[in-house]
Parts: sequence; C-alpha cells; structure tokens
Amino acid sequence: MAALRYGAPVSKLDAHRVFAAAAERNKGAILAALQRHLAKLDGGAVRLLEVGSGSGQHAAHCGAAMPDVEWTPSDFDGGNFASIKAWSADTPTVQEPVLLDAGAASDAKPDAWGLPAASYDVVLATNVIHISPWRVTEGLMAGSAHVLRAGGLLALYGPFLIDGRPTTESNGAFDESLRSRNPEWGIRDAAAVRREAAARGLSLVAADEMPSNNFFLVFQRCRDAAGAAPDDSAPVGRVPGLADPPAARE
Repeated sequence: MAALRYGAPVSKLDAHRVFAAAAERNKGAILAALQRHLAKLDGGAVRLLEVGSGSGQHAAHCGAAMPDVEWTPSDFDGGNFASIKAWSADTPTVQEPVLLDAGAASDAKPDAWGLPAASYDVVLATNVIHISPWRVTEGLMAGSAHVLRAGGLLALYGPFLIDGRPTTESNGAFDESLRSRNPEWGIRDAAAVRREAAARGLSLVAADEMPSNNFFLVFQRCRDAAGAAPDDSAPVGRVPGLADPPAARE
C-alpha cells in the first residue's frame, strides 16, 4: 500500500523514518524553488502549511535550510506522523503534523481543514494532485483560499499536462500507470488546475519548469475584501501553453 500512497517505492530507514526515493531526488529542486518565490513575500517570518507531507523528508530538508519559515506538515493518514516527526526531530521550526484531508474543503465549506482563516503565508503541495481524486484538487484550492492571507502563495509541484497532453513519452506512460491503479488518479491538465484556482481567487503568478519533467506552479491569493476575483488574464511563467488566460484555452 505504501508504494501506491507515494506513487513510488518507499522503504524504512529505521524504526520510524520512511524513505521515499522520489522525495529524496526532488527535495533540492523544491527547496530552491521555494527560496526563490518566498523571497518575494513582504517581510518577516513565514508560516507554511505543507499538504500531503508523506514521509516528512521535504519538511526536514526545507525546514532545516529555511530557519525563518515555521513549517507545519500535514497528511490525511495519521500513520505517517511517526515518520514526519522522526525526520524533523532536530528541526525546531517544523511543527507537529496536522491531520488534514485536502478534499474535505469545498466552496460550501472552505473551513473544513479546521485551520483559522488567513493564518498562513504559503501552502505547499508536492506530488499530491496526480495521486488523488479530482475532488482533492478542488478542495486544495478552496482550503488554500481560506487559510492563506491576502498575497499568500499556493505552490504545486509535480507533473502536469500542457494543452491536454503529456510533455514527454515517459510522462504519458506514467499517467497511464496511475490511471490503471486508480481511475480517479492521473496527471492533471495545468489549464484546468489554473481555472479551479482562479475561481477561488488564486491567480497564477509563476510557472517554472523543474527537473525530470515536473513543474512548480505558484498561485497568489488576490481576492480582495469585497470578494472580487483577480485578473487572471496576464501572460505567466516560462511554460508554453500557460501563457493564455483560462477562458481562452477552453
């Protein structure tokens, strides 16, 4: 079951720490992307909520490298908490993990995560939305819009379809493999994800190409007090196929 949970083989390093090979490979690139985008936030310490922390390797690696970031890991499976805690045992800025089902949030119940409104500067989800049903993507957008402060960032890392197509043959094969395991899984189209975000006041502000055919998409919470949706029509990022506004891509 662990191999399905993470989308890649995992093993045990010791009595508590789970080792996910994919997390070990991509942790450096994710840290660099986070540091690049968090530098643009306005001042002071940063509160970050990680959705789907899994083994806890990202929390430990990134938390140790960014001492000004208060990192709160979370997962829908409390069985991962022992590993998360073990990995970050020597990193005081990593908080106690939170039990969180991203898909529980919705437009009707955006506070379903049980976290205060506007309480985080950043929400991060790495390799989550392609190994979960589409409702998790919808819930991630609704929940993030609730917990992020105005100007806060939602960052998504993982593979994406561009113009409805995989970017490489290997990603196409990976998508087929995911859907064979669970028909509700699969690599998501970046434009569809962007539409879901925009509908909840989250505007795409960066789209970075990453190693191994992955992307780092960054959305900013721009909805004002009156509830006006952000202008999502500006060209964005360095990823072909994401330069047009969502409405123009249907």
